Amino acid sequence: MTKKLEVYNKKRNFDKTHEPRGRKEKSSRKFRFVVQHHIARKDHYDLRLEWDGVLKSWAVPKGPSYNSKDKRLAVMVEDHPISYRNFEGIIPKGEYGAGTVMLWDYGTWEVLDGKKPNFKKGIIKFKLYGKRLKGLWTLVLMDEDNWLLIKDKDEFHLYDNILEFNTSVKTGRTMAEITGEKTTIELTNSDKVIFKNPKVTKKDIFNYYEKVAKRMLPFIENRLISTIRLPDGVGGTPFYKKHFENLDGYLGVKKLRSSGDNRNDYYYIKDINGIMQEVQMNSYEFHIWGSKVDDVNHADILVFDLDPDENLSLSKLREGVKDLKKILDDYNLESFLKTSGGKGYHIVVPLRNKTTWKNARSIARNIAKLMEATWPDKYTSNMKKSKRKCKIFIDWVRNIKGATSVAPYSIRLRNKATISMPIKWSELDKISPDEITIEKAIQRLKRKDPWVNFFA
Repeated sequence: MTKKLEVYNKKRNFDKTHEPRGRKEKSSRKFRFVVQHHIARKDHYDLRLEWDGVLKSWAVPKGPSYNSKDKRLAVMVEDHPISYRNFEGIIPKGEYGAGTVMLWDYGTWEVLDGKKPNFKKGIIKFKLYGKRLKGLWTLVLMDEDNWLLIKDKDEFHLYDNILEFNTSVKTGRTMAEITGEKTTIELTNSDKVIFKNPKVTKKDIFNYYEKVAKRMLPFIENRLISTIRLPDGVGGTPFYKKHFENLDGYLGVKKLRSSGDNRNDYYYIKDINGIMQEVQMNSYEFHIWGSKVDDVNHADILVFDLDPDENLSLSKLREGVKDLKKILDDYNLESFLKTSGGKGYHIVVPLRNKTTWKNARSIARNIAKLMEATWPDKYTSNMKKSKRKCKIFIDWVRNIKGATSVAPYSIRLRNKATISMPIKWSELDKISPDEITIEKAIQRLKRKDPWVNFFA
């Protein structure tokens, strides 16, 4: 257990709360901050500043104010994990801080004068670059854990009453809507058999996604998706679904023009309820776009699928993964590894700066072409089956607008219920592409997240 987050972890039962487990994480180049509106025993706002792998945290009973004459009490509380900056939802009754949490503001911050802030004594002067909070601010320690949060005089006197903002900067929901959406999705036909050997029912799949949802959600939320549905279970015919149907408000819709498609109502998942509703509607495999729904014209991830010839050995496939990683490293592109749940491995590259789809396609294609040119006897960038005999197809064509790739943690509707599972690079030689099943995936959730720095 990380010592800095020991108090945080001891106060929470992670079998009951959806709050993230406390683990020290690598800080980003720009320090981030978040303000969360928290209606618990008392209504207050939580200010959290990223520093040294954690979020330094204060409870601000009256919330922040742009009036420099207001000196708002800010009570320092336990350090929180950096991943807490994404948390919005319900803390269950009986748990520490039980109530509703809304993401009220977020952005980056910097210390003035380049000095390290002293969180144990003194004065901290800093600048916020948020959606709602901007400009110069000061935290002044009075005694023990009691500080004052004060807005310094500058050009950023933006609002007379900043607390009039009552919606989430992430989802646009009000506190009442967040509270109301914490409902139970009714599961029907729970005994329907989806996989025969070993036997897996719809209820088993529902339970799996319920357990994995917290890890999966950051990769799937607010991205256009398509799913594979299997309404009739074993022996039935699966089909792709990529268009919106209005079910209880758990899904979002995005109107897009698409050539060769009569419908333009694409859809996306907003929260955990959306995942569970899709499973109830017999969607068991999830595929995602490489862009966020608020900017579908710019990619923020690249995906490479290493698809081997059926006669190629696993050792040759792993060699291909390592060759691709080396090229990405040479171009300073940090990459993350996951099993495909099928024959190959997937390498995913988060783009710290979004790029046009034209550039994304060009980058991915050029990397595949480079591998093909460097090792022509081992790799091909041509998707034709005839071109990959005894070779690996470096599938780069996922990186065009409208294309999708299987989401991290998604079940694959193959012969058995395998998972497209994020793994550590050091596990490449230990885990085969179709090795992780539902049971193994659930066990792995107890370990440290191998992709914890994906969004850092």
